[in-house]
Amino acid sequence: MSDPKHPELHVYEEPRNDFMDVGIGFGAFFGILFIIAAVATVIQVMK
Repeated sequence: MSDPKHPELHVYEEPRNDFMDVGIGFGAFFGILFIIAAVATVIQVMK
């Protein structure tokens, strides 16, 4: 059992919250797209 390939020896070293990771990812992507859309709208209105 000293072989590092055994998955039962590798319990989660760092607990992860996948739901929050996905939520933050979607939120950040939405924010970036929103900023791009706002800048494009301002440029279009100024023409």
